[in-house]
Amino acid sequence: MAGVNRRGILAAGLGGTALVAMGGVWRVTRTPTTAFEPWEVTENAVADPRLDAFRFAILAPNPHNRQPWQIELVGADTAILTCDPERRLPDTDPFDRQTTIGFGTFIETARIAAAERGRRLEITPFPAGTDDASIAAGPVAALRFVEDANVRRDPLFAQIANRRSNKEEYDLSRQVGAETLAAAMASGGDFTTDASRIGLFREQIVSAIETEMLTPAANMESVELMRIGHKEVDANPDGIELYGPMIEAGAMVGMVDRSSLADPQSSAFQQGLDMMRTTYGSIPALVWITTPGNSREDQLEAGRQYMRANLTATALGLSMHPMSQSLQEYEEVQPMFRKVYELAGAKAGERVQMLARVGYGPETGPTPRWPLDTHLV
Repeated sequence: MAGVNRRGILAAGLGGTALVAMGGVWRVTRTPTTAFEPWEVTENAVADPRLDAFRFAILAPNPHNRQPWQIELVGADTAILTCDPERRLPDTDPFDRQTTIGFGTFIETARIAAAERGRRLEITPFPAGTDDASIAAGPVAALRFVEDANVRRDPLFAQIANRRSNKEEYDLSRQVGAETLAAAMASGGDFTTDASRIGLFREQIVSAIETEMLTPAANMESVELMRIGHKEVDANPDGIELYGPMIEAGAMVGMVDRSSLADPQSSAFQQGLDMMRTTYGSIPALVWITTPGNSREDQLEAGRQYMRANLTATALGLSMHPMSQSLQEYEEVQPMFRKVYELAGAKAGERVQMLARVGYGPETGPTPRWPLDTHLV
């Protein structure tokens, strides 16, 4: 579920020279116009309670912002969720573990939104069975929306449109209290504010992102999903969005393109790597979610728990950002993987599913989203 703040990194690396050289500033200050429209949800309910809930569910966090959710409406009250096989991440998520977690965040958001309209969500995970190799092999879940006068509204509903995965540098001078973290993780998970322990985690977190950026296949998976400039972001509102004055200017003069972003010898790449070390190293506190096993059901449950933690953190004024690189399964990252397990205190058979930094970060905008109708099949 981890995200990368490539936009800020590249802007810093480019400096102001490209912008000055272009002259026509109006051409490089445009922002996407349609990519953020799905976040503009209103209190006006949609007639079909399933669609009403799903307009909120598509705002859920998901790995590399691939938004792999496919929705088939069945009968009057049921929906079948499946995974778009073209939106998997075979290099950094070879067994679809993180993608499955992203379905968990979607389902929990749908449940919260359904309760707001007096519907209880009956969830049947993997009704046709599971496949450890790919979740695209069959239905991920069957969701039945049942009208229920006794269903309780969830106060976290108010935070769905406010939630962000804040990828900026956090304020290390502001401590996060243990009581606050305990409230954020009330639905499950562990946390630490201990500086020494965080320091040990930080070494593995930074090493993992360095490894991902320096592993050609893993890095190219991100590079190929970059949307450079406002036109690309609007045309494909998923993946990793790169926009803003510096990015637009750099793209127009040929300083920002996929080939340079993929080249470890380029100055933009090196500057980006240095800034990633700083950003990923700004960790006032850490939270993590561990499940008893690593079944598909465990992964869905981890996603549901993370969704509640992220929404609760939002309500408490905290920023949260997944640090999932060290939990991935590809070969190069395994040394960090093993050390994070030790630091998290995971027991034999358990699986650390999510690791996230928590603190106080600057205000950020939402990430792009495809409209709901593009997910309907």
